[in-house]
Amino acid sequence: MTRPSRIVLTGFSGAGKTAVASIVSGTLGWEIADTDDMVQRAAGKSILEIFRDGGQELFRDLEKEAIRTACARERVVVSTGGGAVLRAENRRSIADGGFVVCLEARPETIFRRLSSGGRALDRPLLASGDPLSRIRMLKEARQHLYALCDWTIHTDVLTPKQVAAEVARAYKDISASVSTDPDRLGALTDRNAETPPGTLHTVPEGAAAMVRTASGEYPVLAGWGMLSGLGKRLREAGIARQVYVISDEAVFHHYGDEVESALRSAEVPFDAFTLPPGEASKSLGTASEIYDWLVERRAERGHTIVALGGGMVTDLAGYVAATFARGIPLVHVPTSVLGMVDAAIGGKVGVNHARAKNVIGAFYQPRLVLADVAALRTLPPREYFSGWAEVIKHAMIADGDLMPFLEENRERILKLEPEPTTDAIRKSVVIKARVVSADEREETGERTTLNYGHTLAHAIESATGYGRFLHGEAVAIGMTAAARISERLGLLSPDAIERQQRLLEAYRLPLKAEGIDRDRVEAAMALDKKVRGENVQWVLLEGIGQPVLREDVPKDVVEEALREVLR
Repeated sequence: MTRPSRIVLTGFSGAGKTAVASIVSGTLGWEIADTDDMVQRAAGKSILEIFRDGGQELFRDLEKEAIRTACARERVVVSTGGGAVLRAENRRSIADGGFVVCLEARPETIFRRLSSGGRALDRPLLASGDPLSRIRMLKEARQHLYALCDWTIHTDVLTPKQVAAEVARAYKDISASVSTDPDRLGALTDRNAETPPGTLHTVPEGAAAMVRTASGEYPVLAGWGMLSGLGKRLREAGIARQVYVISDEAVFHHYGDEVESALRSAEVPFDAFTLPPGEASKSLGTASEIYDWLVERRAERGHTIVALGGGMVTDLAGYVAATFARGIPLVHVPTSVLGMVDAAIGGKVGVNHARAKNVIGAFYQPRLVLADVAALRTLPPREYFSGWAEVIKHAMIADGDLMPFLEENRERILKLEPEPTTDAIRKSVVIKARVVSADEREETGERTTLNYGHTLAHAIESATGYGRFLHGEAVAIGMTAAARISERLGLLSPDAIERQQRLLEAYRLPLKAEGIDRDRVEAAMALDKKVRGENVQWVLLEGIGQPVLREDVPKDVVEEALREVLR
């Protein structure tokens, strides 16, 4: 039996491919070909510059040519980029006459290696507020392809020299028995009956995060000017049949034509239903009107609802999608800050009852979320500022680099400058996606931490008939009360409370409310979804980024906090 004429190293960034390839090539007396270096030489610019100027697709096209060229040589050790396996033509090129070795490492190992000396900043696909979560997400999306390689070496506790020795040994002892079929790395990549519907093996370009739950996985796309590509994105997600766009009248006035153009250009048939803006529309009565409209149009399970609008539309349209025909596909196109960072992500859908908010609903995950940050330009200023309460909430419960980012860029974000605003939205999306992926239905308590500030917020909205306060304004007041309760229980320092207060005020959010019936607020809190027995479950803070759930908050502590924020 004849051994292959080349060795190809693949695996995630940080697995050590470049260093190991250099040692193996020296051991065997072969050439070395690093496809990332070849791409940079061909383009005359760095990989960061290629992504910046031409995007991921340009880089992948250049990478494909580099891999084809490198794998046409003999007696060569080829080091490929971490995402090279994503394209079927690349997998064929590396398999045709090559011995393909995957260098494996745990996400934590990869993060540690890439963080050394700031090297992670050189990886465009890892540019996020939470690089470790991004590594986990990307690696998981590619793992089924890495598993197809001829041999795998776990590198976590090995030096590059030790890994290189393992590669050379495997080439000597094993490579001659490897199949010569050039399509062997594609044998398991086609979807089959065991693959859940809607499963995505790759992370689409423009995705800020992937949500992965037991109910399914989907990308959250976020960027400036993405709405024009809606039809193309739907087709990429396998949605090409009838689409029903549900929107409020104000949003559809601004974006109806652009949505229509995007769907028509992709030849996606659609119809649209609009409703009055405002939280009062999020009711069973409105849902019934939409059911009637769908029945008239003979909607069926293979059709899709596209929710175009803010948090109210996202919740309502999602509830309709979850319940009509026992569930039809759902796509969220949020147009408000609240919708982009919160309501559209995680599958919570529902409508309000006259006595309590969101008590009628379900968990129902979308197939896709597409957030065009440019849509925020048409929001009324008050609604724009209101949405940042949810972003500040994410910063308070998760910290990371979001808190200082919001502080340092507040003036630019308040002016809706594209770059910092988009970055803030994407960082917040990463936090929400990570939490709901870990706890889809609030079973472990992690997702419950997203309700920081919401116990009082929902009660304020209910007590005032959903008309006086925007959701984010109520959340800001609720966060102020929760922070005060945390302080009185000895959990949170005055400095942390002051930092939260300064940030809320900087984003023009209220800290107190006047003229509210306290009895009605307390009655609404008793009906909150987070009540267990007769105890309200409060989300409090032991420090910034350290949420804690408490059901033992004394009544007098709550009443004192309410007196401070409700006058």
